[in-house]
Amino acid sequence: MHVHFVQHEFFEAPGAYLTWARERNHKVTFSRVYEYDPLPQTAENLDLLIVLGGPQSPATTLVACAHFDAKAEIRLIQQCIQAGKAVIGVCLGCQLIGNALGAEFEHSPEREIGVFPIQLTANGLADKKIAHFDSPLLVGHWHNDMPGLTAESKVLAKSTGCPRQIVAYTNLTYGFQCHMEFTPDTVELLIAEEVDFLTKNTTHPFVQKPDQIRHHDYRKMNSQLFLFLDKLAEEYKVMTR
Repeated sequence: MHVHFVQHEFFEAPGAYLTWARERNHKVTFSRVYEYDPLPQTAENLDLLIVLGGPQSPATTLVACAHFDAKAEIRLIQQCIQAGKAVIGVCLGCQLIGNALGAEFEHSPEREIGVFPIQLTANGLADKKIAHFDSPLLVGHWHNDMPGLTAESKVLAKSTGCPRQIVAYTNLTYGFQCHMEFTPDTVELLIAEEVDFLTKNTTHPFVQKPDQIRHHDYRKMNSQLFLFLDKLAEEYKVMTR
């Protein structure tokens, strides 16, 4: 497979998604937009598009953030979905998928930063690609917003702080508001960006202190993510034969 990452900031790293792609010897390319790398001009040569997170929102303008072109990313997502490619959105990427399909993102009921459990919904338990996830499952979080829902989308997992943690938009298009890709290295990058807020927070109940985030073992969520990705890749392979 040709796996292409859209990375918005150096501190929003691909983590376990990249580990999975490399371990399976997939071709990996990047648009590091924070370095002004261009987006792919076409979906033709891609198999899996993974749009990562970032502090922006789908409403962020080029005036507010010169390296983030939400409209261009939405067009790329639309092209990939229409061409039958597999698409995964993480956090901001998840919200961009919703917008690409006509569903506006919304603010999450709670700000979530740290490691908190998600629970599978009835749709999640019925989805063969994620039915193996533990429920509850401790996963990473780092968000204020959540994705919009289309008439066809299905919410597969939720948390106490956010009702839309994993969304299936099509059988090859999935949005993860949560961060199952976190590793010790990726969380250190994020902590460094927000250490002052994390240390001083007293008002948000779903925001953990830096040491709580550091001391979690992320390998279990990573392994369950890998199996999801294997299943997604296999379904894509079957559908494109």
